[in-house]
Amino acid sequence: MQVWQDLAQAAEAFGAGGLGSSVVTIGNFDGVHRGHRAVLERVVGLARADARAAVAVTFDPHPAQVHRPDEAPDLLVGLEDRLELLAGTGLDGVLLLTYTLDLASLTPEEFVTGYLVDGLRARTVVVGHDVRFGRGNAGTLATMVELGGQHGFEVVAVDDVGREGSHLAAAGGGARWSSSGVRALLAEGDVRGAADVLGRPHRVRGVVVHGDARGRELGFPTANLGGITGMVPADGVYAGRLLRPALAATDPDHPDTVLPAAVSVGTNPTFDGVDRRVEAYVLDRADLDLYDEEVVLELVERLRPTLRFDGVDELVEQMHADVARAREILG
Repeated sequence: MQVWQDLAQAAEAFGAGGLGSSVVTIGNFDGVHRGHRAVLERVVGLARADARAAVAVTFDPHPAQVHRPDEAPDLLVGLEDRLELLAGTGLDGVLLLTYTLDLASLTPEEFVTGYLVDGLRARTVVVGHDVRFGRGNAGTLATMVELGGQHGFEVVAVDDVGREGSHLAAAGGGARWSSSGVRALLAEGDVRGAADVLGRPHRVRGVVVHGDARGRELGFPTANLGGITGMVPADGVYAGRLLRPALAATDPDHPDTVLPAAVSVGTNPTFDGVDRRVEAYVLDRADLDLYDEEVVLELVERLRPTLRFDGVDELVEQMHADVARAREILG
């Protein structure tokens, strides 16, 4: 999948002898959940049928971080993971636009003609019924259809997707698969419910940094994450997996590329901790040197909330129970 950082790169890719024309969709695609993938699969299917390029237009930073920085939502995934997940849908390219107030000031027609028509040579635009674009979000589905008639592209409207009885419905978020619904589930620590909507385990990414070494002293050496991207769920202990992308890239058959883990999120209240941390104990392994390595944690199931114990012995007993339960869940 090609990633174009600006309009000039995209226009060059679609120039003479290049990609030709495209089927395009627009969105933030935070988390690239199952609802997003339904739209993206439609884009890819239409593009393959008409021998066109399948393209998504997305934005970084998230528009809310520019317009309402104090109210911007936690992002489900960082940019690296978003692009990786988008690539997994079969897209041919992503136009990654830096979201600024200047970009936001474009009228709906200026945005569509400049980016979709002239830049990406769109012949089909796939959007949801609630699409909004252009200055003040003035553009709607009806606007897109009107512009399509004027500039020679078809508009395909995709219905909301989800299902009754989903975890989102149980959480009061309705059955529609949405990024905001996943955030609500993660805020409650319901990573299994989040996975139902995402179509995969929720992940966070970070670099392993030095901590207090308290876990090693207790017999459970942990990898402490710094520089975390991805929404950190509610405090608690989780069964999960530690992924090592760099090792997988150089030696994909290495047995240590994916490791079962028990993951702690919280402040370590038994030791009067203040800082909120994410740390992972790789089950039954004390021989790993992960310092300064970028890792990904996939969170499979919450085992329990964070608790304050009366002493170290009680804590260690519970940690043994957590590890046993994680081992059972992860298989």
